[in-house]
Parts: sequence; structure tokens; C-alpha cells
Amino acid sequence: MKQRVIFAILMSFVLSILMTCWVTWINLGWTEQFYSQWFNAFILAWPAAALISFFVGPEAHKLSVKLAE
Repeated sequence: MKQRVIFAILMSFVLSILMTCWVTWINLGWTEQFYSQWFNAFILAWPAAALISFFVGPEAHKLSVKLAE
């Protein structure tokens, strides 16, 4: 369980940083507001991504094992 929580936190952190950066850049470009908008989007996205990763991760892993067979 400890490993599952750590994995969910780390994976959601990385994905939230990258995805919010990408989407913010697509929507705004490199403006003066970029970093504040990016940070705001990240703060909103990370908790949601962590919960999704924690609860959906095990099922996604099972499905990926089945698909790989």
C-alpha cells in the first residue's frame, strides 16, 4: 500500500506538471501570465490526478497485463 501511494503521488506530480504546462502554453503562449496561470492549473490538477492515479492505477495495470498477453 505504501508503494502504491508513493507511486500515485510521483506519477501524478510529473503528469500534472507536464500536462498543465503543455495546455497552458497552447492556450496562452509565452506571455507574462504564463507562469501564474500554469501554477494555478497545476495546483488544481495535481490533487485530482493523484486520486485518479491511486484509484484507477491498479485497474489500468491489470488491463495492460491482459492486453500484453
